[in-house]
Amino acid sequence: MSSATLERSGTPPHVSVVVKQSSWRRWVDEEADPRVLALLEADDETVRRMHSGHVDHTETIEEVRSALDELGARASWYDRPHDFCIQGRCDLVVTVGGDGTLLGASHGIGTDVPLLGVNSAPDHSVGFFCGAIKGHARPAIAAALTGTLPTTALTRMSIDLNGRRIFDRVLNECLFCHASPAGTSRYILRRLDSAGRIGGAEEHKSSGVWVGPPAGSTAAQQSAGGRVLPLSSRTLQYVVREPYRPHGESLALTSGLIEEGEALAIKSKMRTAYLFADGDHVVAEVTMGDVVEMRLSVEPLLVLGLGSNGRTRPELSLGTTRG
Repeated sequence: MSSATLERSGTPPHVSVVVKQSSWRRWVDEEADPRVLALLEADDETVRRMHSGHVDHTETIEEVRSALDELGARASWYDRPHDFCIQGRCDLVVTVGGDGTLLGASHGIGTDVPLLGVNSAPDHSVGFFCGAIKGHARPAIAAALTGTLPTTALTRMSIDLNGRRIFDRVLNECLFCHASPAGTSRYILRRLDSAGRIGGAEEHKSSGVWVGPPAGSTAAQQSAGGRVLPLSSRTLQYVVREPYRPHGESLALTSGLIEEGEALAIKSKMRTAYLFADGDHVVAEVTMGDVVEMRLSVEPLLVLGLGSNGRTRPELSLGTTRG
């Protein structure tokens, strides 16, 4: 619902604002971590930019707060992105942080509420999914509330474990792998057609498998050798990390696309393995004989202003995605 409609009804728009906790706030202000404090005292290169990033982030929070007040919006504030879930009426979600904050909050957002990301420290983070950056939050929020900011419906992925749905809103990617980064991931990979029939199967030893929607194809999928997909695509991509071929064997299922109606099934041959969805906060444990299935979710995410902050993905500049 646009703010114009809300104003006519006499009801102000209700905005949920999700902010990240900066490293400075967590390790210095709250925990007073002695190791971090010692590194700061020594002006060590590993923490040298921590305070400037915190200042940028804090200033952006206040910028967003002032913009919402000026625009007459009611705001509910949340500071734990990975625990966020829309409560009651919500016309817009605004995240203040970077892509990690937006990804964390996205799991609590369905298909009927748009999301605007504000990159709070653009000199410290990329913010591909963010439609605004520090210093430009107010016009973006105003356009979001009036319904004039371009909207992109991003494909998400659902994941079943032994036939039970465990995740339905994976936006970036999922990593299936051994519990230890040094351990060999052992599994059977199967492609399933729309009728659930096996269209190809292969036993693998590798460092794990990346699987994700187009939104994550410029991240881990591309780094592992995958393709960059247009954001308008309705496909998933899987890429096997470092497949083991002790005798030069030919493997047919080291990467590929999963079309709408199809699924990718992974049967674990490990006692302890994990599924990591959109980072390291959303995790599920998998054991020997468990079957994981990934397919397109029926819940796309409505992201506002994608590509309008000047830091676009390659295919955005080519115009392959539509509002």
